[in-house]
Amino acid sequence: MDRETGRPGTGLRTGPRTPPAGVARTPRPRLAQGVPGAPPPPAARRPRRRGPRLSAAVGVGLLLAGGGVVAVDRFGQDRAAPAPLTPAGRALAAAGAGRPAALADLAALIGERRERVRRAPADPASWAVLGAALAERAARSGAPGAYTEAERALQRALAQGGTPDVRALTGLAVLAAARQDWAGAVRWGEAARDRAPGRVGAYRVLLEAYPGTGDAEGADRALERLRKVRPGPVAEVAAAWVHRERGWREDAEATVYDAAARAATPAERAAALSRAGDLAWERGEAETALARYEGALRAEPEHDGAAAGRARALAGLGRSEEALRAWARARAAAPRPGYAVESGELLLALGRSAEAADHFALARHQAAALARDGVRQEPVLGRLEADHGDPAEAVRLLTEEHRRHPGPAASGALGWALHKAGRSAEALPRLRAAVKDGPNTARPAYHLGMVHLALGERGAARRQLTRALRLAPQFSPLHAERARRELAALGEPAWGPPPA
Repeated sequence: MDRETGRPGTGLRTGPRTPPAGVARTPRPRLAQGVPGAPPPPAARRPRRRGPRLSAAVGVGLLLAGGGVVAVDRFGQDRAAPAPLTPAGRALAAAGAGRPAALADLAALIGERRERVRRAPADPASWAVLGAALAERAARSGAPGAYTEAERALQRALAQGGTPDVRALTGLAVLAAARQDWAGAVRWGEAARDRAPGRVGAYRVLLEAYPGTGDAEGADRALERLRKVRPGPVAEVAAAWVHRERGWREDAEATVYDAAARAATPAERAAALSRAGDLAWERGEAETALARYEGALRAEPEHDGAAAGRARALAGLGRSEEALRAWARARAAAPRPGYAVESGELLLALGRSAEAADHFALARHQAAALARDGVRQEPVLGRLEADHGDPAEAVRLLTEEHRRHPGPAASGALGWALHKAGRSAEALPRLRAAVKDGPNTARPAYHLGMVHLALGERGAARRQLTRALRLAPQFSPLHAERARRELAALGEPAWGPPPA
């Protein structure tokens, strides 16, 4: 009996088996050890002739009858198929396979484990499962309070003594990443990986955390290992984002579409399609992005990333009122301050400045609530202050963020804040690094173009602003229009010899 799912153990291998090179092997159905009708364990097996062995193997099958599954053993007797997994069991199975769980299943698992730890408060395994499930829900819901509850459960699991439960270590890594504590996510993720190198969860976190610390080589190693441990959609969605971070857009698109086609569950399909939508949006294909996001929401209606992406795509297509409703849906699914900033910028572009100010105030309120729960908010607050508040405060926030997590994203954000604070010469090398080393997206190119313009470097400004609009003509309802106006004012480049 499996302690976690409450189902009879199967003993079956879950990973793919690779035959020796040059040998084609057809999988042979196997019965589980300890199940009625199963052969005895290998050590107790008596020698058997080849003929009966083959006929017994062929006699094992699954018959679809009346919508149910009936297993037939080698003696022709019916055996009841295992009962379907409960919602909590599905969430647990998804976690074991490194897949995202449906949010409803995750809620069921949390409820079940809360009851278990109430009855047995000294059970470290139940605390570990509860904490890991709470950490995943916190990462996906963004709800204040969820992070602290998850941390308490995970620390309770470790406090029971003995060998640390790898699920608790992985949960702490997920929690650190959700709080944008990339160094902490690397520390806990590597501890989980070293404790159980064959489990998937640690590699998924490390692939997100290493780029946050500026360790591109670490991300490459984690991806290579994940593909060996668990090839399939989970690895390919992760690979797509690693490729995207390197600016390898074609590779990213190929892998994420393959992952969506091979997804085994609705939540897995939603994750792949949402990433596919992100990639289409970043290359300026708003219609394609919208279709991908809507496909993700059909698979998982609560997917806040897909809801936010859909809002961006609708705004890019000029469907502003629909976009505002979509932003409201995204904010309801997850109270992330970045969503309020983006919806505020759309309102500002529409000339509705009073409503935009309300959205910016909401973003600050949400950021403060998340900060009390240990969630780092320097990136979103730095962006908000740089463009719609106090640029000097943005420089302070983003200098600290860059110190803790150096990398192209932090470098570009700090460079833009420096420019907005009137320090464009200091901003230039940081923004050049962000464009050179970061993903090939429009916003960093736009920022660099505006800095060149402030420094009187008209040719360089024209190149970068043109590049930004070529990559994604509607990358921002506010800033894309500004880029077009500045390009029009710059005019065409003058040909001929330079002035004497």
